[in-house]
Amino acid sequence: MDNFFLLLLVGLMIGTVGTLIGAGGGFILVPLLILVHPEFSAEITAAISIAVVAGNAISGSIAYARAGRIDFRAGLVFAAFTIPGSILGVYATRFIPKMLFDIVFGFLLIILAVFLFINKKRPAAEEQIQEEQSRWKNHLLKDHVGNVYNYTYNQTLGILISTGVGFLSPLLGIGGGIIHVPALVRLLKFPIPIATATSHFILAIMASVSVVVNLVNGNYSSDYVVRLVLGLGIGVLFGAQIGAYLSHKLKGSVIIKALAICLALVGARIIFAHF
Repeated sequence: MDNFFLLLLVGLMIGTVGTLIGAGGGFILVPLLILVHPEFSAEITAAISIAVVAGNAISGSIAYARAGRIDFRAGLVFAAFTIPGSILGVYATRFIPKMLFDIVFGFLLIILAVFLFINKKRPAAEEQIQEEQSRWKNHLLKDHVGNVYNYTYNQTLGILISTGVGFLSPLLGIGGGIIHVPALVRLLKFPIPIATATSHFILAIMASVSVVVNLVNGNYSSDYVVRLVLGLGIGVLFGAQIGAYLSHKLKGSVIIKALAICLALVGARIIFAHF
């Protein structure tokens, strides 16, 4: 990926797809970097990806905020609990062998894909639902086109998930949205449009913190690394706006299935590259 125009196109694609499904695009960029630049250490691969993800998430969050689909109340709380983990995750990357990094990342993607395909919402007893929801947070949100979303979520569970996502995000360079979106939808029962938008907002905060830590650690000292980040980063800024626009046009179930297919294909490709 030495051609700057090619970097812009790749960034545009990453920004569009990543924002559409609320995953930031790291799940696309990391395997691409692994295949195109196998000489990069796990630390540098993750650092490049998280910088591009940060740009994508910030741009996408602006578009989602204009659409009125971000749950800022939940997003700020969850984002706060990702920060300690994201700092630890950056430092942990330097201790992970390259092959182990790739294989763990690949299997993680496949597991998430299977979870999205087979996990179905099972009806619970009315008494159980009422008992659980009495301890949950309730939110009524109306977006800018008039759609009304009324939902409840377990804030404690969300905090625990966010802490783990914060650690894994810079560790694998995936941004964490690819974990956060399924968790928000399946475990916390967020409506899909709100889950993708709120995940992007959380990601913008978390990834920005990771970029600062990587900068302090000198992971962007190489001119070539900076060139990659700039080329891809400019592309994702525009792609994120396209993805946010398309999110209004597609059904939530289509977005989730597209996410699962992407996860499985990319995960398998990374694993088989080592055998």
